[in-house]
Amino acid sequence: MKIKTVLYKSNDRGSTKLDWLDSKHSFSFGEYYNSGCTHFGALRVLNDDIVEPGKGFGTHPHNNMEIISIVLEGALEHKDNMGSIQVIKKDDVQVMSAGKGILHSEYNHSNEKKVNFLQLWIFPDKKNIEPRYDQKSFPLNERLDQLKVVADGNQGSDALTISQDAKVILGNLSENKSIDYSIKKNSGIYVFVIDGSLKISDNLLEMKDTLSIEDIDTINFSVKQMANFLIIEVPKN
Repeated sequence: MKIKTVLYKSNDRGSTKLDWLDSKHSFSFGEYYNSGCTHFGALRVLNDDIVEPGKGFGTHPHNNMEIISIVLEGALEHKDNMGSIQVIKKDDVQVMSAGKGILHSEYNHSNEKKVNFLQLWIFPDKKNIEPRYDQKSFPLNERLDQLKVVADGNQGSDALTISQDAKVILGNLSENKSIDYSIKKNSGIYVFVIDGSLKISDNLLEMKDTLSIEDIDTINFSVKQMANFLIIEVPKN
């Protein structure tokens, strides 16, 4: 079977622009709707958010969704009705299993600098579980030239736990490096380039480009200079 890939350029993403928020959407979200891009398997949302100093998302509800936040620059303050009050900094990853229902807010922790973070929503494999929150730091210098699993449905790993047979992976490759990745049967991967450029099969991805990949067992990632990137492996159905 021929590998199936779809390349989405950074400028093709949806957008929400407010006086305090610049948000780019890889999938339909809020007032942005693209009938051909509503989700990728169990991956429902991939938002790239920049929030102005001291501003943010007021208290709002979620349920039955695995929500993963990855801070790229700055610091994000999280509060929820379970009593969690945390600051998520660069290279930190947060997992929130909304389960049967949770209320939370997200604000830029700084009054001087913007915060840029990625937020992923993944459909869970079980509904109405008890809500849960966790976070962990994955420093860039500790994952050089490797694919580091940061969130995983396999509770035996050292990654943050999510309620889905899925993986969230941070990749970092230096000059002239390449690495292979094996994709689980009946799953696909969605790749997002944080910075640098990345070659996958016959596709060259630049900063903030994405590529969906299906119908292949192993895929190679290679770079000429450097690349930081995100891999999201999810069940296709």
